[in-house]
Amino acid sequence: MFCYQCQETAKGVGCSVNGVCGKKGDVANLQDLLIYILKGISIANIKAKETGVSIDRVGKFVMENLFSTITNANFNRSDFIDRIKNALKLKKEITSTIEKKGISLSGLHDSVTWHSDSVDEFDEKAKGVGVTTTENEDVRSLRELIIYGSKGVSAYLEHAENLGYCDDNIHRFIQKALASTTDDTLSAEDLVALVLECGKIGVDVMALLDKANTETYGTPEITNVNIGVRNNPGILISGHDLKDMEELLKQTKGTGVDVYTHGEMLSANSYPAFKKYDHFVGNYGNAWWKQKEEFEKFNGTILMTTNCIVPPKDSYKDRIYTTGPVGFEGIKHIPEREKSGAKDFSAIIEHAKKCAPPIELENGEITTGFAHGTVLGLADKVVAAVKNGDIKRFFVMAGCDGRMKSRDYYTEFAKALPKDTVILTAGCAKYRYNKLDMGDIGGIPRVLDAGQCNDSYSLAVVALKLKEVFGLDDINDLPISFNIAWYEQKAVTVLLALLYLGVKKIHLGPTLPGFLSPNITDVLVEKFGIGGITNVEDDINMFMASS
Repeated sequence: MFCYQCQETAKGVGCSVNGVCGKKGDVANLQDLLIYILKGISIANIKAKETGVSIDRVGKFVMENLFSTITNANFNRSDFIDRIKNALKLKKEITSTIEKKGISLSGLHDSVTWHSDSVDEFDEKAKGVGVTTTENEDVRSLRELIIYGSKGVSAYLEHAENLGYCDDNIHRFIQKALASTTDDTLSAEDLVALVLECGKIGVDVMALLDKANTETYGTPEITNVNIGVRNNPGILISGHDLKDMEELLKQTKGTGVDVYTHGEMLSANSYPAFKKYDHFVGNYGNAWWKQKEEFEKFNGTILMTTNCIVPPKDSYKDRIYTTGPVGFEGIKHIPEREKSGAKDFSAIIEHAKKCAPPIELENGEITTGFAHGTVLGLADKVVAAVKNGDIKRFFVMAGCDGRMKSRDYYTEFAKALPKDTVILTAGCAKYRYNKLDMGDIGGIPRVLDAGQCNDSYSLAVVALKLKEVFGLDDINDLPISFNIAWYEQKAVTVLLALLYLGVKKIHLGPTLPGFLSPNITDVLVEKFGIGGITNVEDDINMFMASS
C-alpha cells in the first residue's frame, strides 16, 4: 500500500504498511483498485455518451463509491470486494453497450478493459494501480489533488442528493476528473486548470448542499446547545448526513430514547425543523478523534452516518451501527433506504432501550448556528463594528481536527488573538476553541460557528458580501485572514473552492499536505500565497501586520 491522502500520513510522507487511520494495507489496496475501476467506468461512460447512450445510474454509482474511499469512512474489506464486483459489472455493461454500437475498445486505458472474477486477482491487481504508478512526482501530485478534491465533492453531493437536490454537471465533472488522471497527454498546466475547475465545482456543490439543507430544514438559527445529559437511554449520531438525522428523530419520537449529536453533527441543533423534538437533547463530546474515550462513556448506541469512524474498542464495538458509505468489519450496518422510503433504524433504537443513560462528560452550553443567512442578518452590526474599529480583523479558522499534539496550536492561537478580533469557523476544527470563554464584541460573539465543513461555503458568502458592502474590488483587501486546519479530502475541496474564489495567502496546518510535491507547493506559494504555520506569536504578528 501507499497512501498519503490525509494530514496524519506517516512521517508526513505516506503510509506504506498500514494506515495511521487504522486502515489495513490490503483494504487500502482494494480502495486503490476500486478507484482505478471508477476511472475506467468514467472513461467508458464518457465514450458511451459520445455515441448517444446514457446510463443514468453511473453518476450516482461513481459518486457513492468514491465517497467510500475517503479517510475514516470504510475499513471493511468485504465491503470493498462487493463494491469492486459491482463496479466491474457496471463497467462491463457500459463497454458491451459501446461495442454493440460498433466501437472498438482497442487503445482505451487498461482501467476500461481489465476484468476479473477472482478475489485473489483483485488483490494482485490492486498492488499495481495505486498512487506510485504515476512516476513523475509533479504529475502524480496534481492527479492526486484532483482525485482528493473530487472525493470531497462526492461526499457533499451525496448529502445533497439524499435530500433530492441533484446537479448532473457535478457528476460529469467527477467522471471527467477521474478520466483525466489516466491521460498521459495532459500537461502540468492542463492538470492545474483541472485543479481550479475542481475548486469551481467545490463552490457549486457546497452551494447546492447549502440550498438542500436550508430549504429542507430551515435557515440555521443562533442556538445555545446543551452539552450535558439526561437520565434516559440515548443514541449518539455522528457524521454529517442530515437526512439520517431527520429519520432517526422521527423514529425515536415517543420511544423514551434521547438523541445526542457528536462531532460535526453538532450543527443539526441549529436547524428549526429539528427543534420540535423534545427528545433531541444536545451535543455529547468533541471531535471525531476522541470517540474511543467518549463512545465508551456514552453507554448507549452510536450511529455513524459518514466518515469519521475510527477502529472501535471492544468495550463498545457491539453498540456501534454504520450506515451510508461507512463500514467496519464486525459492525452492524443499516441498509440504504428504498425509493421514497426511510432507513429502518428500529434495530439501533431497540438496542438503545436496553442501555444505561450516558455518563456526563461536561455541562453547560456551546453556541452554533452562524451560517451565512444568520450572519448576514447581523451585517449592519458587523459593518458598524468594523468601521468603528471595534473589530479589527476576522480569522477564518475552519477545517478539521485531528490527533496530533501539534494541533494544540489552534487552541493557543485562539486564546492569544487580540480581543478586537472574531473567529469564523466551520468543521470539527472548532472543537479546539468553541468551549473557551472568548466573550463578545458589542453583542457579536467572538466565535461564529457556521456548522459543518461544507458550511465553509457560508464563510465564503459572508466574505463576498462584506467585500460588496465595503465597496472593494478584491476579497483579499478585507480584514480577513485564513488560518485553516486540514485533515482529509473534504478539506481539500474547501481549499480548492477558496482558491477558485480568489482567496490568497491561506495558511494550512498543522503540516502542508504530503501529496504536494516540492514543485507543486512552489506553484501554490507563488500563485496563491499558500503558506504553513510556525508558532502562535509570530503567526499572529504576521496576520495582524496585514491589517
